[in-house]
Amino acid sequence: MTHVPQAGASPVAVFEGWEGRVLPALVRAQQPGLDLAAWITANIDTIDRLAHAAGAVLLRGFAVSDPSTFRAVMDALSPHVLNYGERSSPRTEVSTGVYTSTEYPADQHILLHNEQSYADNWPVRIVFCCERPATVGGRTPLADSRRILAGLAPATVERFERLGIRYVRNYLPGISLPWQEAFQTDSRTEVTAYCERADIVAEWVDSDHLRTYQVRPAIHSHPVTGEGTWFNHAVFFHVTSLPDEVSAGLVELLPEEDLPYQTYYGDGSAIGPATLAEIRAVLARETIAFDWHTGDVLVVENMITAHAREPFEGPRRILAAMCDPIRDLRR
Repeated sequence: MTHVPQAGASPVAVFEGWEGRVLPALVRAQQPGLDLAAWITANIDTIDRLAHAAGAVLLRGFAVSDPSTFRAVMDALSPHVLNYGERSSPRTEVSTGVYTSTEYPADQHILLHNEQSYADNWPVRIVFCCERPATVGGRTPLADSRRILAGLAPATVERFERLGIRYVRNYLPGISLPWQEAFQTDSRTEVTAYCERADIVAEWVDSDHLRTYQVRPAIHSHPVTGEGTWFNHAVFFHVTSLPDEVSAGLVELLPEEDLPYQTYYGDGSAIGPATLAEIRAVLARETIAFDWHTGDVLVVENMITAHAREPFEGPRRILAAMCDPIRDLRR
């Protein structure tokens, strides 16, 4: 356990190892009522160092009580707070740039993923704020994407690195997220133009059915650290990752080309069961979790750390915001 005093700032303790874990690093206020946005402004280098080393930073015990104070935290973290575009899950915007976390039923597990890794422009950081923890469950498990990459067989890594991943999505009324919600517009023309800019093939099957294809890398290098990371939705979007009864029902109901989500190697060939099982085993081995406390803020370095959500009972309200588009860092 490493405790780093912060000179010239409100008293906090920084732990790069705590309760047997190094992910996330922990920054804990030593007295109540400390202004987190102000502390971040004075200590942004510490946040960056911890995020790049550990992959995520848990900020605990500060005075963060509502969406407006969380938004102030986001503004302290970055001048580039993002809207949620090219959506793959339902969220509600509660204030500008601040959303509810994914609104899936409480009894469902949300698998590990790196936010918007299927897109050509993704947030370098996704940040969560706990307004109210669940009564039971509801943790946000994490896994180091560098360790995931290192844990895969060299032959598996080589094939994904060579071929990339092909994502196929069908926006089907009543079955999956409507294209109007995913792209935040009712205009087919605007959707088509967006897809052209984002290197997505858009096929209008009919007025309510949009099918898209995009090929993306499976492995990336972090723009600051240069480290290689397993950064993709290969397993998350594969139909076999759904609950067995849901997956079987969709496969029985729909032809493969109409599945709401499916992934392939970039050349269109199938990702085999053995490979999927290998990736899932590594993901499970690298997963770690902590219990939410009211007011917690979790800064996730999106290209280094994947996140998930456990099923839960009771009321739970976790806010989410994203910042630092990768496109800007590439310039």
